[in-house]
Amino acid sequence: MASSNPAFSRNAAFGAPGAVAAGKVLSDSDLQGLFNAPSAGSQETDRMTYDDTIRKTVLSFVILLAAAALGWVITPVTMIPLILGAVVGLVLGFVNAFKKEPSPALILAYAAAEGLFVGGISVVFEQMYGGVVTQAVLATLVVVGVTLALFASGKVRASKRATKVFMIAMIGYGVFSLINFGLMAFGANTSAFGLRSADFMGTGIPFGVIIGLLAVVMAAYSLVLDFDYIQRGVNNRAPRKYGWTGAFGIMVTVVWLYVELLRLFAISRN
Repeated sequence: MASSNPAFSRNAAFGAPGAVAAGKVLSDSDLQGLFNAPSAGSQETDRMTYDDTIRKTVLSFVILLAAAALGWVITPVTMIPLILGAVVGLVLGFVNAFKKEPSPALILAYAAAEGLFVGGISVVFEQMYGGVVTQAVLATLVVVGVTLALFASGKVRASKRATKVFMIAMIGYGVFSLINFGLMAFGANTSAFGLRSADFMGTGIPFGVIIGLLAVVMAAYSLVLDFDYIQRGVNNRAPRKYGWTGAFGIMVTVVWLYVELLRLFAISRN
């Protein structure tokens, strides 16, 4: 099954069961020795676990939030943190996504850069649309929490058909975003949100609200894919270092979800 995150799809550790090579055939004496030995945790086996992945994810988000607080304070004085965070975050995002081996230092550096960007863009939106940041934060927590609960209960799972539809929708959304950015950058559309500000079929509802809701649904399904690949990594007994890959994947999706919700609530003010 294809994933939206190359960090997962390019690693056999997150593939179908059996993707990680099995060990050698054990003799009777080897089996008896293993039976008599005490059980080993992730530190001894150096295998990926849910607990270890959660710890890495929490650490990444702590750094992201600390950097976001810094961006929130500095951006009203200068836009440098916002611009620097956006550029560095984009570069490190691609580097981490296409690296075969996860690098904790680069992933944490990405968290710091994204934090500067998130804090900067948040304070800009808050100055223009008071209260929108609180709405976006609460909505992000709700979407992540509900998606995780549904996945953990087994009521929501990634499927080949849904993933194909998701990938097609992502490509279409990416093309639309590039066109909209180009129109705004070259002055062809001077609206605050470009094509997103346009009236949707005479309903009085901004087009950005409609496409924003679609983006939120896509981000939620991207979370399902992230959870699914982490589950596969644990079941495949992937090396412990790939817990960083899981943390990176979730962080990318949550930041995307937050930015989409931030923009959605801002557009809906009109």
